[in-house]
Amino acid sequence: MQVRRSLISTGLTVAVTAAVTATLTTTVGASATPAALPAAAASTTGAAAPAGHVPDPTTATLRQLAQHTKLRIGTAVNTDALANDATYRRMVAEQFSTVTPENVMKWEVVEPQRGQYDFSAADQLVRFARAHGQKVRGHTLVWHNQLPTWLTSGTWTPAQLRAILKQHIFTEMRHFRGQIWAWDVVNEAFNEDGSLRNDIWLQNLGPGYIADAFRWAHQADPKAILFYNDYNIEGINAKSTAVYDLVKRLRAQGVPIQGVGAQGHLDTQYPFPNDMLQNLRRFGAIGVDTAVTEADVRSVLPVDPAEVNAQAQGFSLMLQSCLLVRSCISYTLWGFTDKYNWVPGVFKGEGYATPFDENFNPKPAYDTMRRDLALAPSLPSRGVRGLH
Repeated sequence: MQVRRSLISTGLTVAVTAAVTATLTTTVGASATPAALPAAAASTTGAAAPAGHVPDPTTATLRQLAQHTKLRIGTAVNTDALANDATYRRMVAEQFSTVTPENVMKWEVVEPQRGQYDFSAADQLVRFARAHGQKVRGHTLVWHNQLPTWLTSGTWTPAQLRAILKQHIFTEMRHFRGQIWAWDVVNEAFNEDGSLRNDIWLQNLGPGYIADAFRWAHQADPKAILFYNDYNIEGINAKSTAVYDLVKRLRAQGVPIQGVGAQGHLDTQYPFPNDMLQNLRRFGAIGVDTAVTEADVRSVLPVDPAEVNAQAQGFSLMLQSCLLVRSCISYTLWGFTDKYNWVPGVFKGEGYATPFDENFNPKPAYDTMRRDLALAPSLPSRGVRGLH
């Protein structure tokens, strides 16, 4: 407990502007209850507000508050909950302007048997997004995890495996061509020390598989924004520097890597990445868009008031860093409610990782995020080329 409490006094937040900093202590007001949230979002399609207009942060949704910043606010979506839980479905529509499938675009789901494809669940999410004026982030094409058994148990020559990977990328991306705003093309290819992960792809195809994947992805859907995505690259460290070096080198070779996603899985037991702003800026300086792609802030259970406060500061640190960097085009939560969250099943004894509890009641983190969005500078566009 001593370690977790000590984080509260480490200055986790970053300044947004002189004007914003002067008002960071402004009280946003009492959290809205789930019953009050629908009234705060009269439009779920994100109709454009007047330029520079900022809605009341005590009643507006994240989606409404983000409009003047041009930052896309998103969530990963559990498609079973989307189909069966009306409150969950309503809040996905009201609170967010982008959606990311938690699982239904991963290889084991879309091609459980070789040559037999099932895009039905992913198609339903894409239709939902279209109906509610949301963009879709595709997740994920090349990963070492959640691969179909036929692939991992098979015996393949390098040439065969390369052909299988190419076919997978082309088949999935062409199925969704024109419907996916951005794709996580390669996911989690690095170890913590900056070396490449010794997985099925590196072992059989060598490091060139990363460049190949981006080239194939661009051929399959030239309009999608193509991201490299990883965890523990929020701050400047050996892993993020290795990603930076690779992206810079491959872009110099003409490889169409267009974005870098910092996942943003934080834990109140450990120091937060206070140099995240500088890290996002250095990626933007080499010509790639950036994004926070899987934000959550977990704690050892049960939580105390210090950890509740630390969670709010963790979400705020990532959001403020993104808001201050024009190359940062989206901020996505990896789930918005503790009712449907991956953390307890992976990190024993931990949870409380999202801005809403299991009953969809907002936590202090939600009000903090609304405050940050309301106080952020207005921008005409985002992205390194001002296209978003």
